[in-house]
Amino acid sequence: MKRFLPIPSFFVVLLFAACSTPSSRIADHRAEFEQMSPEAQKLIEAGKIDIGFSPEMVTLALGEPAHKFTRKTTTGDTEVWIYHDNHPEISIGIGGMSAGRHSAVGGGVGFSTGGYDPDERLRVEFSGGKVVTIDAHKR
Repeated sequence: MKRFLPIPSFFVVLLFAACSTPSSRIADHRAEFEQMSPEAQKLIEAGKIDIGFSPEMVTLALGEPAHKFTRKTTTGDTEVWIYHDNHPEISIGIGGMSAGRHSAVGGGVGFSTGGYDPDERLRVEFSGGKVVTIDAHKR
């Protein structure tokens, strides 16, 4: 006999399966992680970065950025990564309508694995393959 997860359980499993954490990223790149200094490892495990980190180190700590772009200046090109607050969200909605003698009421539940926040949380700038600037926005 086949067993199926109830629909709500399926969405909860899907929600958490889509979440990437420093631990899961480190597990996927264990050999590279173990080549790093103990200080860098400690920061990455905490989901933090520092000046001098490589793009690979930043990706291990923070995951993929929301946006990447190149900044051209008189001193050369830099690569800029933008991070937003991405977090799972659940929303519930109820609605109703009436048309003549007929009326209806409906509702629903929505799950999101990456609530989009238009305000950036962090801006990381690379030059020569290393982090040279970190702009952290306070809320």
